[in-house]
Amino acid sequence: MNTSDEVRRLLDDAIAVYRSDEPCAAGPSADLERCAQRLSEPLRIALAGALKAGKSTLLNALIGEELAPTDATECTKIVTWFHHGSSPSVRAHHVNGQSAAVPIERRDGCLNFDIDALEPAAIDRLEVSWPTTELSRRTIIDTPGTASLNADVSARTMRLLAPADGVSGADAVVYLMRTSTASDVSTLAELNRQVGGRGGPLGVVGVLSRADEIGSGRFDAMLSAKEIAAQYATDLTASGLCQAVVPVAGLLALTARTLRQREFAALSSLASATPEDLQLAMLSVDRFGREQSPLSLDQETRLTLVRRFGLFGIRIAVVLIQGGVRDATTLADQLLERSGLTELQSIVDVQFGQRAEQLKAHSALTELSRILSAYPNPAAQHLRNAAQRLMGDVHGFEEVRLLGLLRSRRSTLTESEALDATRLIGGYGTSADDRLGLDPFETMTSGRSRALGAVQRWRARADHPLNDAFTTRVCKAAARSAEGICAEMDTAARRGAPTSPAHRP
Repeated sequence: MNTSDEVRRLLDDAIAVYRSDEPCAAGPSADLERCAQRLSEPLRIALAGALKAGKSTLLNALIGEELAPTDATECTKIVTWFHHGSSPSVRAHHVNGQSAAVPIERRDGCLNFDIDALEPAAIDRLEVSWPTTELSRRTIIDTPGTASLNADVSARTMRLLAPADGVSGADAVVYLMRTSTASDVSTLAELNRQVGGRGGPLGVVGVLSRADEIGSGRFDAMLSAKEIAAQYATDLTASGLCQAVVPVAGLLALTARTLRQREFAALSSLASATPEDLQLAMLSVDRFGREQSPLSLDQETRLTLVRRFGLFGIRIAVVLIQGGVRDATTLADQLLERSGLTELQSIVDVQFGQRAEQLKAHSALTELSRILSAYPNPAAQHLRNAAQRLMGDVHGFEEVRLLGLLRSRRSTLTESEALDATRLIGGYGTSADDRLGLDPFETMTSGRSRALGAVQRWRARADHPLNDAFTTRVCKAAARSAEGICAEMDTAARRGAPTSPAHRP
């Protein structure tokens, strides 16, 4: 029985206990049923960060469509859930429990929904349903700024991510920051306490957002951003506040995913301009968008390019076209790679997507423990003990905690040992192939012997007399992960089936 199945069984048993207890039936039973339902839903990933950190732009880039309003409208002050639906719709859920549909329209490729007729303070959340593949795998939650001048606006985010009862509304968090401020550290510390549990966060990844602005939009701005992100990563992961920090130019990422043919044609026209005219025009946004310009593009087209790409994106696109890019698809791929979004998507997939069941199980166990503590019942005491045991014993939770710590915490492991340990505990993917660093054929023919060798090697390494406590913890985790691969292969062999492509300890 895997972890999710165990959690479902505990929830079913708890529901049965409280349903038979008439005085409490109206309270915990409903909460427990909602908790059980959450296990069947897609993973919830929240985007959090200070005001103007670029959350809505990044959300649109992740989805690949312009759904979240990016202007400073009332919508940006409300928690907004984006999930998969068979048809487009927006619904406002009020704090009094009522809900109402919000009129929507598609204008110039963007989703527009107007809530000016509603009172934002009376709205608990907005729910946007949209038929897209990206949202079928995960629900993304856009949150208001955590450092807003309006305390109630900031409180909305913290009520979702770190509520007073200690149960987060999200399974994982992508936290955006433009610089590492005291406010960011304070918010991350609170998220760590609520979301991560003991020993470090289960699902918090940092993003150095609007990274192109760090280098003032220069062509090499992302190189500077990578250096700063690396320093933030060292500081924040060492303190257990997040698992990675990735620089992302959100506007460039969004434009790359929604690039239009007419924009490619306009950029191609810029690429053919004389170097002198182009250099002068690109000195500032005002100069690029002024009415009188030596460039062949009309003012409206130039203003649209600046809004969509920014000067940083225009510079990169022009250089790429001058370097030989001949079509919009290739340009979009190149811009996406340079935006940092591809790296972030890879980390989100490994840290969150491939561990969705574990993260959801962790959220469910946290909620179950809270409910059982709030409504004590002698008949449910064994369930509470079982939930607490699972929280501490599930190896997958330990793997996620260690992944961030391995990037920055000092240990007596060599560089190659740290790399091998990271791979084994799932830092590059959770399949047996990824964990062992083998191709599928090698895994089928020699995977078990490799995994058994890893078990023996890491057990011996865990007993080294000069280990510090963290090194020993990593070695034991790597050995247990390798044991899981062996167990999975043995189970597959007994069933006469091919080795499972994914190992979930």
